[in-house]
Amino acid sequence: MTENTPDTAAAATADLSFASLNLPPALLQGIDALGYQRLTPVQARALPLVLAGRDLIAQAPTGSGKTAAFGLGLLQRLDPLLIKTQALVLCPTRELADQVGKQLRKLAVGIPNLKISVLCGGMPLGPQLASLETHDPQVVVGTPGRIQELLRKKALHLSGVRTLVLDEADRMLDMGFEEPIREIIGKTPKTRQGLLFSATFPDAIRKIGNDMLRDPAEVTVEAAAGQLPVEQLFFEVEPNRKAPLLAALLLEYRPESCVVFCNMRRDTEELVGSLEHYGFSALALHGDMEQRDRDEVLVRFANRSCTVLVASDVAARGLDVADLAAVVNFELPTDPDVYVHRIGRTGRAGKGGVVLSLVAPREVSRAQQIETEQGGRLLWKRATPLAGKGGNVPVAAMVTLRIDAGKTDKLRPGDIVGALTGDAGLKVEAIGKIDVFATRSYVAIARGQANAALARLREGRIKGRKFRVNRI
Repeated sequence: MTENTPDTAAAATADLSFASLNLPPALLQGIDALGYQRLTPVQARALPLVLAGRDLIAQAPTGSGKTAAFGLGLLQRLDPLLIKTQALVLCPTRELADQVGKQLRKLAVGIPNLKISVLCGGMPLGPQLASLETHDPQVVVGTPGRIQELLRKKALHLSGVRTLVLDEADRMLDMGFEEPIREIIGKTPKTRQGLLFSATFPDAIRKIGNDMLRDPAEVTVEAAAGQLPVEQLFFEVEPNRKAPLLAALLLEYRPESCVVFCNMRRDTEELVGSLEHYGFSALALHGDMEQRDRDEVLVRFANRSCTVLVASDVAARGLDVADLAAVVNFELPTDPDVYVHRIGRTGRAGKGGVVLSLVAPREVSRAQQIETEQGGRLLWKRATPLAGKGGNVPVAAMVTLRIDAGKTDKLRPGDIVGALTGDAGLKVEAIGKIDVFATRSYVAIARGQANAALARLREGRIKGRKFRVNRI
């Protein structure tokens, strides 16, 4: 492997802008549309190598800008006139695949007639097969299990792949996807470019990197550009006092958005019940949930209709929430690498963050492992668990309305905005994030105006039609 150390790479690519990369006009159009100007460290170190056609193994934290780093590379290598799958991006979860697909579409806004397909499990197979029968997408983003299934059905063809990307490769291996990944790699040409991105760098990643990559350059990035330090605080507490201590800490730090990690799925629902008892707006996210319920929880948390998300690690993969103020370890993970993944979700995009870890006596050895991995002393603090219900509990700023119509009804975000600012009489400032799915849509409304907006939407029409609207 060619070693690209942080210091030498930073010196070589310091202060680069996207304009300095000599990208084609079609890609510059996408960069402009996204408002990108300066390169993040992972982009500055990786993009010149990717654009030069090198294979790459990159260690980069979540939120460091890696999607643009591999996205611009794979889009540059495409021939839009060739109706063949030319790029494949593998992701651990549907949520991350959706997020990557959306960003690639924005980057590719200047490339006409480009088909980008997101193919994941947890979604009906029929529509995906029908789409592939129409014609091959030039770019495929998907999860390993579904891609393997489509290959075995001979519905997806990878003989024309020019770029193969493994995104969050360590998470995919943790989730047991090594066998599907190796099968998929074997269906791609040996001459294709291989790009592997991972937040951590265990031996299993090095092995799969050696097997899939040819003389790869190696890039290591410790933090995103302008990232402020994440404050990591540890609190020793008896197991039966964790919920009241968490309530006390949430009242003290008052994060606008917070993800609380539990190691067991059953603990997520139980903890949500405890937090609701204290008056917090909390939702659970775990792997046993139906996809529709998962979607609604993620929508409500991302649009600020819920302040606390209690999640298991697997369920939270690919969670994309801007400005996440705090991460809480309700229980420390047994693997220090999982801790690194969890805390990488806060302190992003140039904003600070706080990590609060609740440590039972039996978990102290896990904290010591984290201390060894980080090479510095942990900061332990004392706090008093909440007694009884707390006062002045933070309230979610928004409320979510669900409209029982979506893309199949030709409904667009602009139609919803038009109905709200027209018949419903709302000001644009009261309307938050809008998410449109196949058969349903969600819109966040400022809490104080949600009831009026709901009543008026029920009385009025959207795009000239009446749809069922509910508050969730």
